[in-house]
Amino acid sequence: MIIGDVGAGKTRLTRRLLREAISLGYSREITVIDMAPKMEIIDGKPIGGRLLESEERPREIRYLVPIRVEMPRVKASSAEELRHLVHLNAERIRPLLEAYLRSPSSILFINDASIYLQSGRLHPLTDAIEKAETAIINGYYGEHLTEDMGTGVSDVERRLMEQLASMMDIVINL
Repeated sequence: MIIGDVGAGKTRLTRRLLREAISLGYSREITVIDMAPKMEIIDGKPIGGRLLESEERPREIRYLVPIRVEMPRVKASSAEELRHLVHLNAERIRPLLEAYLRSPSSILFINDASIYLQSGRLHPLTDAIEKAETAIINGYYGEHLTEDMGTGVSDVERRLMEQLASMMDIVINL
């Protein structure tokens, strides 16, 4: 598991590991579940970012990505909207996790697991991770995005990221 603050290089390191797995011939055994919103520069810092853009994705890997992912703490203008965006993200991501559970691969990459954890749910995320022989996951764990308009989303995300990290064999904190 790779964790860190905004701009720490979580996605970059995960991308490097994915490309290495592909170059070693594991493409047909790889599923990517990309939960990250498209990258945007906010206050001079890159936030979000897909693991691979569509033109970079080898056909042999299974790449699961929602049509759209929101940035709740960055984009919401009220607590109600923030909660709505968190719920919307979870509803868009859950079918990807369920698709993986129906047909798991031996290698699983998850980009930005923290987006799903904002919803307060560990399952079916942990179920998917347990199905894989090797899981490489990244997610936000920092201080830059703590303002959540009093919703508690940031505390929930942090607590569940800690719980998920406790399940991992290796945790890299960037």
